[in-house]
Amino acid sequence: MTKAAVTQAHTATVTDPIELDEPIKRGEQTIDTITLRKPKSGELRGVALADVLQMQTDALITLIPRLSNPSLTATEVRQMDPADLVQCGGEIAGFLLTKRAKGESE
Repeated sequence: MTKAAVTQAHTATVTDPIELDEPIKRGEQTIDTITLRKPKSGELRGVALADVLQMQTDALITLIPRLSNPSLTATEVRQMDPADLVQCGGEIAGFLLTKRAKGESE
């Protein structure tokens, strides 16, 4: 695989770093950016896809810990700033859209 192909494959499955408006405190550590990766079908278990696309809070609280790097806990996600939760939800919902729906070509 060429470097360009690896880069393209990487960007299709991982978000750019998401800068949090309100950093998350974890002991002595401060998390101010996270990345999210595209979920596999099995990681969507227990959530309705419609809820994910509508960015329902409970669906995001379930999925963000499964997809985030560094890995966040459900408690940390519950305590996120609403603007940060919406930003993460938008990225996750975008993963579920087809290339055609996004207006991309192969």
